[in-house]
Amino acid sequence: MKAIIVHESRGRMRLRLKQDRMTLQQADLLATWFSQMCWADEVTVHERTCCMILRYHGKREEVIADLRRFTWQKAKETIALPAHSSRELNRTYQEKLVGKLVKKLILPLVLPRPLRMIRICLHMIPFMRRGMHCLLHRRMKVELLDALSIGISAFRRDFGTAGMVMFLLEIGELLEEWTRKRSVEDLAQCMSLNVDRVWMRTPEGDVLTPISQIRVGDAVVVRAGGIIPLDGIVLEGDITVNQSSLTGESTPIAKHKDGAVYAGTVVEEGECVMEVKQASGDSRYDRIVTMIEDSQQMKSAAENHAANLADKLVPYTFAGSLLGLLLTRNAARALSVLMVDFSCALKLAMPLAVLSAMREAGKEHITVKGGKFLESVAQADTIVFDKTGTLTYACPKVAEVIPFGGKDPLEMLRLAACLEEHFPHSLANAVVEEAKERGLTHEEFHTKVEYLVAHGIASTVDGRRVFIGSSHFIFEDEGCTIPEGEQERFDTLPSGYSYLYLAVAGELSAVICISDPLRQEARDVMTALRQLGIKKTVMLTGDNHPTAAAIAKEVGVDSFQAEVLPADKAQYVKRLREEGHTVIMIGDGINDSPALSEADAGIAISDGAAIAREIADITISGQSLWELVELRQIAQGLMKRIHSNYRFVIGFNGALIILGVAGILTPAVSATLHNVSTLGVSLHSMSSLPRKEHQALLAEQKM
Repeated sequence: MKAIIVHESRGRMRLRLKQDRMTLQQADLLATWFSQMCWADEVTVHERTCCMILRYHGKREEVIADLRRFTWQKAKETIALPAHSSRELNRTYQEKLVGKLVKKLILPLVLPRPLRMIRICLHMIPFMRRGMHCLLHRRMKVELLDALSIGISAFRRDFGTAGMVMFLLEIGELLEEWTRKRSVEDLAQCMSLNVDRVWMRTPEGDVLTPISQIRVGDAVVVRAGGIIPLDGIVLEGDITVNQSSLTGESTPIAKHKDGAVYAGTVVEEGECVMEVKQASGDSRYDRIVTMIEDSQQMKSAAENHAANLADKLVPYTFAGSLLGLLLTRNAARALSVLMVDFSCALKLAMPLAVLSAMREAGKEHITVKGGKFLESVAQADTIVFDKTGTLTYACPKVAEVIPFGGKDPLEMLRLAACLEEHFPHSLANAVVEEAKERGLTHEEFHTKVEYLVAHGIASTVDGRRVFIGSSHFIFEDEGCTIPEGEQERFDTLPSGYSYLYLAVAGELSAVICISDPLRQEARDVMTALRQLGIKKTVMLTGDNHPTAAAIAKEVGVDSFQAEVLPADKAQYVKRLREEGHTVIMIGDGINDSPALSEADAGIAISDGAAIAREIADITISGQSLWELVELRQIAQGLMKRIHSNYRFVIGFNGALIILGVAGILTPAVSATLHNVSTLGVSLHSMSSLPRKEHQALLAEQKM
């Protein structure tokens, strides 16, 4: 990269590229490229001035070295930019807004009065057309109020008022459209696929390949629990696919040869080889945008109530106007009432508040799939935690491999890693990472890998069945046995660990001891959640009762359930809801998926299994459990804002109507105050929600 450092301070650097202009695509490439660097805290690119601002941590020399290595060609080959650019969207609406403001200021100065009147009459046509459409279809909607307000003002030759009303309405519509599209786009980007690499089928075998290198016609292997990265058709294999991310229907769909599969859906069972038909992620992005914009089921009850109330209030506005005309015999006073309606603010402010809250959550690495889930989080009184990968760190370590039946511990670790690499879960990742650190290669030497009823993994190696999973899965479901003479050794396994059991040909071959330390912040987070109104915290785990009791005491949960199966988790959540609780469930694995679906709001860890992320209503990064506290505060702040918006809209607009009927406010002033207040409450809805620092919450709890 050819650039000069314009300004520099500790942890911050401003550079100007040595080029005359920068395209929007180049700006997006530059921002995306450097945002992926391990040292990057924040990257801002200004395409108009060809400048880039870096906020970083670590060594300055490392930043300079990465800047020198950057090339546009490599960035274009590596990064797949979305078809829709937020930068382009902002540029478009900024230009529209500036254009309208300039016209409003300049045209009255250069156009004579007759031409201004003609322009206003022509400008009225779209508003009058929408009003007539409502009238012909017998709909009492806000468009009819707008048309009457503008039409009556023009009829009274008050073209200044008519022009101001149209200007304010257009500015409001523009800001609403801009904010909604920006919020939807930001949210869609959060929900878009984050698949970096896929298994590509080649004549030499399956090769882990960057998704940016996949082209139409390539064959990609997708296994149970994996996310389908691109649109395509099934070439080999039979699978069941969860398509809830696209259709909202969680019932798995069977897919066979020549069946179409879509990016973002998840393979629940089976394995397939698919031929890629759509190499970019654009189609997936477009479907997400459509889902967010059109799906009524994702709206919160508060949003639906606002929309319904807005339409119901339109007839009352008409009645107030007629009443004002009858009482005062003054058309101006009646018009003042028509200039004011409750619909604009209610319909605009509530959805903007929800979308802005969802976008604010996104800044905290929290993805929320709909406003109703924020409402559930705000109302929840019970939180249920899965232990592994949730209350514990997402990167547990293998502490020891204990062989049975005379097996070689390294060979057993290699075999376990070969099976576990197909299923992204914290325990599976620990096994794969340990094998890697010990230099154990584990090329595919087994047949089809099967994920069995969310209990464990099975495959066939050298004609023998191999199983890995929980104690329940190995000994009860599959009926495996402990080698003769080794029962005492099995009974004295070291305590304080989680265990993975590996069995070959029906006999226990190894126990993998997993060190799974608790998150340091877990206990403080429980305290903060209680401060925010959570009445009950529960931990679910497959560990034995003594181990679970010790962990529950250390974390500080109110209760726990030990030795639970996936179905048990879902049943427990269902029972809590039947008892009248509003329940949040938090998990990260494939086996947590049923419980996540059962909860009022299911929260998945982003590093967990793909199917858990897709089924969950909310996803957190898992870097810290404090994100749950942030989420709760955002949700509660949103509900407070919605209720305060209700009070303001009803109170302020009601006062305008009274003042208009009393003759204190003219129609032009009423219209101006109404539209300005609508813009004001909308801008307030888009502002950051108030939140307390974690330390402040804990300090209050101690008091």
